[in-house]
Amino acid sequence: MKLTMHLGSRSYDIILKRGCLANLHQFTDLAHRKVFVLTDSGVPADYARTVLDQCADGTLYTVPQGETSKSLKVYGEVLGAMLAFGMGRRDLLVAVGGGVVGDLGGFCAASYMRGIDFVNCPTTTLSQIDSSIGGKTGLDLGATKNIVGAFWQPRAVLIDPDTLATLPRRHFVNGLAEAVKAGLIADPELFELFETGDVDADIETIIYRSLQVKKKIVEQDEREGGARRALNFGHTIGHGIEAVKGVRGRRTNGLYHGECVALGMLPMIEDRKLQKRTRAVLRKLGLPVRTGVDKRKVLGYMQHDKKGAGSTITVIRVPGLGCWRADAIPMSGLPALLGLDEE
Repeated sequence: MKLTMHLGSRSYDIILKRGCLANLHQFTDLAHRKVFVLTDSGVPADYARTVLDQCADGTLYTVPQGETSKSLKVYGEVLGAMLAFGMGRRDLLVAVGGGVVGDLGGFCAASYMRGIDFVNCPTTTLSQIDSSIGGKTGLDLGATKNIVGAFWQPRAVLIDPDTLATLPRRHFVNGLAEAVKAGLIADPELFELFETGDVDADIETIIYRSLQVKKKIVEQDEREGGARRALNFGHTIGHGIEAVKGVRGRRTNGLYHGECVALGMLPMIEDRKLQKRTRAVLRKLGLPVRTGVDKRKVLGYMQHDKKGAGSTITVIRVPGLGCWRADAIPMSGLPALLGLDEE
């Protein structure tokens, strides 16, 4: 299956096909330029090696697994390695891994020599469904997620569902939260597939439909000035929960990104029946529907969300299945989203 992202005069292909990682050379030039393959220590080595073996002049660079690699320190180390490899403006960075590798690699490509070519090869459910397309790249600054970054579109995205076979079950399910999000905001049939279908048997359809939702939104609004805000559904509260209870740094026990987004979506669904249906879907998938977390700490991180603008912040609500609404609310309204006004 193939989708093509159209952004003004630019476009790029999104290839969804089992085994496509071994055919990267068919979609971009690997023979006549240096290729910097970026991966992390949690990605099976065979995936990056499959890419590297197709390059005439390539090198492999591995960063530590986890969110801490989306830091200024690691970013600087990667740029230093690119410079030492002799990368020029016509050369290519290929990211092979999950969302951390894609975000870090994309930002390195965006900023090295003011921008070089970038190809994304996502290997997790979360990155295949969501983060690998759309051009958002970036780093965290302390506990604030994705606050440093750039919009930098890849030249191609290759999604090989075979790479999901090595994911632990919890990581596989974690990424499905973003597909549930896509169904809730724009694709009722996708949401209903979670209610009636088998996610393992239907995974390619789930990925494809999720990408269709994001592609359509990004083509309308590349830089998040309007429609693209819909993709933040669940993230304002979710990022706050992730900052407090997420698996990051030395914190090895806690919640993953998709699990936090799942929790962040529920309070923003206005229709009670749909909220009940969503809880049932999340339970079926094995995603959390409640968690013990210090809400006041979550509130503190939400108040530093990058979607804030002075005394207001934009939140995304779902009034009914397949539709959404952006509300600019005062920062003073954030406690109510967490139920703190009821305490």
